[in-house]
Amino acid sequence: MLNSGYEMPVNGLGTYSLHGDECINSVKSALSNGVRLTDTASAYGNDVICCEL
Repeated sequence: MLNSGYEMPVNGLGTYSLHGDECINSVKSALSNGVRLTDTASAYGNDVICCEL
């Protein structure tokens, strides 16, 4: 349980090494399978792709 009252998801998707279609397909697949924690950052260079989904 987080201080905000929300539960932290047990599993998530790290996107550090994902780019282009691999990033898009991975995030779409994760979302369709119930994953709600996606780790992305502008330093990874893929945050715009991940967030457009």
